[in-house]
Amino acid sequence: MQPIELNKRIDTLDYLRGFALLGIILVNIPALMWINPPETSIDIAYNRFLTLFVEGKFFSIFSFLFGVGFYIFISRAMAKNNNANLLFIRRMIILLLIGLVHFYFQPGEALTVYAIFGLIALPFYKVRKEINVTIGLLLLAVTAFYGIKIAMPFPLILLGLAAGQYRIFEKINDNRKSICIFTVIMFFISIGGLLYQWHYVPEAMANIDNMTKNEFTEHVTNIEKFSLIGLQFSPFVSAFYVGLLILLLQQPLFQALLSPLKDYGRMALTNYLGQTALILLIGNAFHLIGNIRFIQSLWICIGIYIFQLLFSKIWLKFFKFGPLEWLWRMGTYWTVPLLLKTSTNSKERS
Repeated sequence: MQPIELNKRIDTLDYLRGFALLGIILVNIPALMWINPPETSIDIAYNRFLTLFVEGKFFSIFSFLFGVGFYIFISRAMAKNNNANLLFIRRMIILLLIGLVHFYFQPGEALTVYAIFGLIALPFYKVRKEINVTIGLLLLAVTAFYGIKIAMPFPLILLGLAAGQYRIFEKINDNRKSICIFTVIMFFISIGGLLYQWHYVPEAMANIDNMTKNEFTEHVTNIEKFSLIGLQFSPFVSAFYVGLLILLLQQPLFQALLSPLKDYGRMALTNYLGQTALILLIGNAFHLIGNIRFIQSLWICIGIYIFQLLFSKIWLKFFKFGPLEWLWRMGTYWTVPLLLKTSTNSKERS
């Protein structure tokens, strides 16, 4: 298997990780803030927006990118003649431990799931890419159809691994036409799925006390179907988001406009855990837990976006890795990597 370039960072992946982080916090904050079910029209509209366009979509992107990162890590370790399997196992064990600590504060956290499925996926690195695609698509179809969200990351990780094997993110220019066609197809499937999902949208101001038994049964069915259909079509919507962002990033204008996402994504672990810390800090400091509405959580998320985007940009001006990424790297390699950036001039003087 041809090794990928050892020191070349694939910027598109950082942009995509940063983009995924934007959606993940929107889904996580209602549970962390103990937000009550929406009652006002604006809260109901915002909650429906989350269900239609965010819930399950950004989680799927992050899972897929985890698989791509898995391939890159193993390939580069092998190219450097390191014990790639041992390093990856150690890396996943550290991630699992971080996830278990995070689980105490955020029961819906994903790091433990990624660590476990990452270890399970390790043997698939040596499997042919066509087989990984086939297995990934079949498992994703089954888990999505039955709404088994907890199991969906595994097939998405396999598909990310296969994307790495196909070198998709290293050959974007060569595959731009195929990516464009793929994105258009995903767009129309996504629209069809969203229209089908909307058919089951539950009545916003339903008065359960005044419902007949049949009306109540229909109402509950609509709630269940509305969420399930969203999860079933989430891989298509996620694929559309990814394809569209990749195409936009081929234009210098959008690279400049979206550049904050690159640093945000480079520090994905730090920022993912930081989202939980900031939400709980804000919620407890201002006594907001259990006392805010859905739409108000959006403003908190926007504030966290601004802080973390600026923090990531400033931090990476002086340091090579995010703080938690540095610790994760230290535990993986059992060495202390250089954290502080050094200028060319200082290297020459030394």
